Amino acid sequence: MANASAPPAATALTAPSPAAVTAVPAAGAPAALTQAPPRGRAAATANPLYRTGTLPSVNCRPGGIRAGSAASYRTFVTRVVRCLNLGWKTQFRKTDMAFAQPRLRFSTVKVTTPCGRWPTSAGGMYCSSNRTIYIGISRSVLKNPHPASHAQFIAHEYGHHVQQLSGILTYYANSVWRARPAAKLAYSRRLELQADCLGAAFLRQIADTLPVDQAQWDAMVSWVGENGHKNWPKNDHGKGRSQAYWMERGFDAGSPSGCNTWKAPAGRLA
Repeated sequence: MANASAPPAATALTAPSPAAVTAVPAAGAPAALTQAPPRGRAAATANPLYRTGTLPSVNCRPGGIRAGSAASYRTFVTRVVRCLNLGWKTQFRKTDMAFAQPRLRFSTVKVTTPCGRWPTSAGGMYCSSNRTIYIGISRSVLKNPHPASHAQFIAHEYGHHVQQLSGILTYYANSVWRARPAAKLAYSRRLELQADCLGAAFLRQIADTLPVDQAQWDAMVSWVGENGHKNWPKNDHGKGRSQAYWMERGFDAGSPSGCNTWKAPAGRLA
């Protein structure tokens, strides 16, 4: 979910898969900036990331998750985020935009962040104000030891960090600032479904080493199609079928080029 009560502190939250985690961007100083991220509508509709081709294939071997083990879950998430850092750092080098790693914070309770309260229905959260990925650790999360679904969820939250660095999240926050309720929900769906797509594009590039086989992927997409919307009664993340559609687009493309939800027809963002 995206919460933009004020443009400087947009919050993005989501639970697109059985695993729920939180992501926060790092506050470390970014690399030397040669070009500021695009501003205005073009930041979303014509972002340079869409022209960067496929994401690099990352040798990502985060290991398994032991059911009920918070320690193994933390290790898994930390390793996947390192893989995400490697992949997206390489992708940003293809543009003139700066890259900075996000911070990562684990929590067993739903903390209050600089972006506001952790919504009840969210298992994870990204806060753009302090660029941090918040990872929720709960009994329900630890009951699901399936690495592929957790990796997709983490990659989704990291997708919000990518949106922040590339100017997309800033455009979103400014757009919803004074928008009517229906328009706010439409903007939120474009933001969240794009993060689904970006996450799946990354998952495609680590599928051989994570690993993710076709049967696992098909099962994940089927689950999301049936259940992905159930935590979001306001429909701010899109129907399950829409989430599944954008996951498939990202996985098929392995590239941000397949993830331009901002120019997609409304029917694909229901």
